[in-house]
Parts: sequence; C-alpha cells; structure tokens
Amino acid sequence: MLTLILRRLVQLPLILLAIYSVTLWLAWAIPGSPLENPEGRRPPVEVQRAMERQYNLDSFPRFYWSYLENATGVRWLREEWSGVAAARDAQAIDAGLAPKPRLFFDLGPSLQYEDWRVNEIIAASLPVSVTLGAGAIVIALALGLGAGVVGAIRPNSLADIGTLVVALVGISLPNFVIGAGLLLVFGVWWGVFPVASWGPRGAVLPMITLSLPFAAYIARLTRMGMIDVLGSDYIRTARAKGVAESRVLLKHALKNAFLPVLSYLGPALALAMTGSFVVERVFTVPGMGQHFVNAVLNKDLFLILGVVLVFATMLVVFNLAVDVLYRWVDPRIE
Repeated sequence: MLTLILRRLVQLPLILLAIYSVTLWLAWAIPGSPLENPEGRRPPVEVQRAMERQYNLDSFPRFYWSYLENATGVRWLREEWSGVAAARDAQAIDAGLAPKPRLFFDLGPSLQYEDWRVNEIIAASLPVSVTLGAGAIVIALALGLGAGVVGAIRPNSLADIGTLVVALVGISLPNFVIGAGLLLVFGVWWGVFPVASWGPRGAVLPMITLSLPFAAYIARLTRMGMIDVLGSDYIRTARAKGVAESRVLLKHALKNAFLPVLSYLGPALALAMTGSFVVERVFTVPGMGQHFVNAVLNKDLFLILGVVLVFATMLVVFNLAVDVLYRWVDPRIE
C-alpha cells in the first residue's frame, strides 16, 4: 500500500505538467486579447505592449516557463537563496512601504478581476465548490444505495422498474435542464427555496441537481452488485443460521456489493467538485466553475491555468484515496 501511495505521488507532478502544457496550448489558441475588457475597449497600443511584456503574453515559451517557475515555487526558492527577496523587502521598507507578501505557489494575477490574484480567487471559491460537490455526493449515495437495494430485493417488481426509469431519466437529462426545472418549480412557482442565493437553503437545489446523475449510476451499480451477491453461498448460509434479514442485507451483502460503487466514487467525487460548471452557472453559485467559465470567455490565462491545475490535483488525489479505501474494504485486493 505504501508503494502504491509513493508511486502515485511521484506520478502527480508529471501528470500536472502534461495537463498544464496541453491546457496552456489550448488557452493560448483562443482568439482575442486577454487585455481586452468586457466592454470591448482596449488600452493604448503602447500600454498594451508594456502589459504584454510584463506578463510575458507576447511570447508563448517565456510565458510557459515563467508561469511554471512561479506555480511550482522554483522562483520563490531562487529569490530566497539569492537574497533578491530580502533586498526587495529592504527597498520597500526604505521607501516607507510595506513589503508585498510572496506566495510559494504563485498562480499569478487575474487579468479579468482587477487587483485580485488567482490564489485569492481560488481560496474564496474552492470551499464553495467543495461544499457543493460533497453535498451532492452524500445525496447521491443516499438516493442511489436506497434505490439499488430496493431494486435488488425485488427484481422486476414495480419498485425496481420505477427506480430503473428514474435512473435512466437522471442519466439522460443534462444538468441544466434538471436545474432549470427545479429552479422554476421550487424557486419561482412555489418559493420554497431562494433563487440566485448561496447559503444553507440556497444550496439545496444545486446539490440535488448535481447529485441526480451520480445517484442514477450508483443505483444501477448497487442493484447489479446486490443481485449478484444475494445469490452467493455465504448469504444463503447466513440466512440458514437465522441471521436477521436487515443484517444480511446491510452487513454481509451491501459491503461486498459496494465495491463497484466505491470504484466509481473516486472520479465521481472529483467530477462533482470540479465539474459543476453548468450547475454553478444556472444557480449563480460563487464557486470555481463559474470563475472558470468567465476566465475562458475573457481568455484570462492565469485564472484558467490555476483552476485547471487545482482541479487536476483534486482528481488525482481522490482517485488515490479511493484505491486506498478499496484495499481497506477488501484486503484480498492487491
């Protein structure tokens, strides 16, 4: 197990480097200037050229290496060792100014949000996306496991057919359709939940919207796993010994039937926390997804790269956590 964790941690920088390279190449190819504001007005040509040189936007290779140096902490270490940082702080103090704080993993300034750095935007929006994704997965587990167990206990019954139909609808309908429908019914018509608000009540509809496709997959995986496990010899033995049916289902059957669900939870959890762009847009949730959409529309290279790198790191870490849990649930698995 320790070897697996160490191998994945060694692979993490290589994976992030590949993702960074591809993302920057695609973002650089987006037409338009990142220095152009939403109203379509541009600064004077001289100012624009100076800003491009300042941010290395006039050269792909220079931007590639300078951003990589800042984001990995190499520049921070180099300036600390060479004394450049101390000299800069001393100059600021001599001029009566407070030294600017320096970040180890510096993701750069946002070209869209004035006076905001990408680190600050991510620090403010990441907890929102994590809360939304975690809540959606909890709801998906509750709905999916319940529906899957009910369908497995009575296969081909009315309840089983009903759960399969609901699962099919949850998988087939896109999030923006489900979200718009829930928002219209429960937010506008009935007024049960607030519209365009983020809080304890305002988070309910986005979480439900985001959870339904995951709940549908979990229900199908649970149903198939439970049907297979309930026909096993050890289940028949437990029933022959007089073990309560609820204990047979929850402790003996569901634990083994949960393994395929656990495999799915890794990418599902990462996707729920990183793939909520549409849901955040529909419900005006102040998460990273909405910032990423705005960054792409405005070609904010620093914000695009920062969000993608954070999301990619979360995806790798969640998959590693699921592999560890998989081994813990079933020690027979290498």
